[in-house]
Amino acid sequence: MRVLGIETTCDETAAAVVERAEDGRGKILSNIVLSQVSEHAAFGGVVPEIAARAHVEVLDAIIAKAMGEARVDFDRIDGIAVAAGPGLIGGVIVGLTMAKAIALVKNKPLVAINHLEAHALTARLTDGTPFPYCLFLASGGHTQIVAVRGVGDYVRLGTTHDDAIGEAFDKTAKLLGLGYPGGPQVEKEAESGNAQRFALPRPMQFRKDADFSLSGLKTALRIEAEKIAPLSDQDVADLCASFQQAVVEVVFDRLRAGLRIFKSRYGAPTALVAAGGVAANQAIRKVLHRLAFESGTVLVAPPLELCTDNGAMIAWAGAERLALGLSDGLDAAPRARWPLDEIAAAKGAAQRTAAYK
Repeated sequence: MRVLGIETTCDETAAAVVERAEDGRGKILSNIVLSQVSEHAAFGGVVPEIAARAHVEVLDAIIAKAMGEARVDFDRIDGIAVAAGPGLIGGVIVGLTMAKAIALVKNKPLVAINHLEAHALTARLTDGTPFPYCLFLASGGHTQIVAVRGVGDYVRLGTTHDDAIGEAFDKTAKLLGLGYPGGPQVEKEAESGNAQRFALPRPMQFRKDADFSLSGLKTALRIEAEKIAPLSDQDVADLCASFQQAVVEVVFDRLRAGLRIFKSRYGAPTALVAAGGVAANQAIRKVLHRLAFESGTVLVAPPLELCTDNGAMIAWAGAERLALGLSDGLDAAPRARWPLDEIAAAKGAAQRTAAYK
């Protein structure tokens, strides 16, 4: 089975072709991603209108390049998968409209994919990870701990009450006058900083639930920065190091609680899976390895190019659904908000039972 995947939910225009073998193994035939970082850098964040226009201008060329690198034409494609949300609605509409047009003209099944489900299933593409596993999804827009029990069968164990972790990194970078995107900039500054200099809070620490809250930490950082303004280069490095260390400790505590909840409900997970751009942060990656070891499981972290937004994860999620006989009509709607645990697959229970075996 070969599936074309299209992703336009934020500021990456992406398309890919993925192949799924009968035994469930996956192979990426092409994966083209065009980033819009330079278009948005001057604004310190993604501007939805600019993002949507950029998708319109390049999407057809990106799809053509993905098909060319995969060396396939539409006669050899078995389905069209597209991210139908959640995301910036303008961008979502661009991708979904293109996918519907291709599906209609080429008479191919359409699969409207939840962007978060694509992240959740990527570990099965890269590592063949069996269900059930515990997913830590951390990006600019999302911070969740999810029990992945089967295709279309997701239970949210924890989420953020306010900012996502990636969003908090970006806002910290903006506050300190660093570049966009902020996460890599904060991590770089933290390397030369003193993480013990500023006593920042660890929100939600030691609670039995697995939820996050980052807004108080961000506010505390701003207050500390204002106390010592104007900031020297070392001040910025120390603030970044203190902030990153606080986030690392929060992640460790909250995810440990999430794993406890997972085990109490479903038994030991087959893996701890990390997805989203925040998983590229080396300090966070280190604590994820520690958590997996302490929990008696393994850490599965797809390569960075598959942790951030891409078409391969969309294509793979489409292939997983098509393998269960699931597809969508041309009336599939774009969605700005689409909680992962609201997704249902008609054959999800049977899929889960088979996967557990």
